[in-house]
Amino acid sequence: MTDRIVLAYSGGLDTSVAIGWIGEATGAEVIAVAVDVGQGGESLETIRQRALGCGAVEAYVADARDEFANEYCMPTLKANALYQGHYPLVSAISRPVIVKHLVRAAREFGASTVSHGCTGKGNDQVRFEVGIQTLGPDLKCIAPVRDLALTRDKAIAFAEEKGLPIETTKKNPYSIDQNVWGRAVETGYLEDIWNGPTKDIYDYTATPEFPPAPDEVTITFRSGVPVAVDGVALSPLAIIQELNRRAGAQGVGRIDVVEDRLVGIKSREIYEAPGAMALITAHKHLEDITIEREQARFKATVGQRWSELVYDGQWFSPLKRSLDAFIEDTQQHVSGNIRMTLHGGAAVVNGRRSDSSLYDFDLATYDTGDTFDQSQAKGFIELWGMSSKVASRRDQRVAGK
Repeated sequence: MTDRIVLAYSGGLDTSVAIGWIGEATGAEVIAVAVDVGQGGESLETIRQRALGCGAVEAYVADARDEFANEYCMPTLKANALYQGHYPLVSAISRPVIVKHLVRAAREFGASTVSHGCTGKGNDQVRFEVGIQTLGPDLKCIAPVRDLALTRDKAIAFAEEKGLPIETTKKNPYSIDQNVWGRAVETGYLEDIWNGPTKDIYDYTATPEFPPAPDEVTITFRSGVPVAVDGVALSPLAIIQELNRRAGAQGVGRIDVVEDRLVGIKSREIYEAPGAMALITAHKHLEDITIEREQARFKATVGQRWSELVYDGQWFSPLKRSLDAFIEDTQQHVSGNIRMTLHGGAAVVNGRRSDSSLYDFDLATYDTGDTFDQSQAKGFIELWGMSSKVASRRDQRVAGK
């Protein structure tokens, strides 16, 4: 029986060429797997037909938009996940859901190997292969660009030679990855980190210098998950899409950062994540009034570690699963409404309301009706500073000898 290889298929030049390239290099049949995570563009059926036209023996397509929003974007939101304080894990969280469908297709079509289009310099090769190893330990992995020396020039020449039904232009200066949670742009002109991004880079966001009138929006959360916008109940996917539209129109969510890749190099990245950044801002402000102080401080540490694990391709790891349990526990009271204004590149919270709020007006007010017993403050300060006071006395005594 001829061996079969499942290929993560985007419909673009590299993965289209990889279908025939893999076949010639390995003698295996190729099953193309396309997963819709809200990246937009061509329909799944168009992509499926292109895969078959490029030589795939089967084409598996999956509309995973709701799955991605519910099971990947929402945990990211609950963690307030921003890798290195900036990046909302746009590409990192899409890889695990793609991996699930790759492994599922390998089982369905009797494939022994899974292939992806990553290079040897990026994070995605790790995310794909660690995920595949975890969900399908018996499956092998190959990467044509990395393992079979499939360069872009070779891909273009191969496509032209075979007359493949794809665009083979050489003038595409950027590497772009996008989904409903955001958009990532790198390489080309951006590799000089002194160069500012040009306007043509952006697609999800309008220029914030000349914004439309301020847009006030109210987001309702239940147990850490957004459930309505301006009082209209919507699914997580629809809420992300709505805020992509409204926050994007105001230029919210543009990120220009040099980040630390897992492979040890620093990389300049441009991200657009209007809906994600608006939601993370709103969610964090709701947590500020509903999560107890020490729990909130520790959650910030957990969220940072969670972000690092996911960035590093450890979505299915035991530690990430344990951190999920902690984060989920913190969300039981994160319910209520956040009002925010979207304008000129910023999402600014100006109203908070929750039946689970820990904000006590009578304790916080400085006006008549204040129930805070200020007489207790002096003794509290004495005890709170006692250990530092004792240590300081010791240090002065030792220094004086």
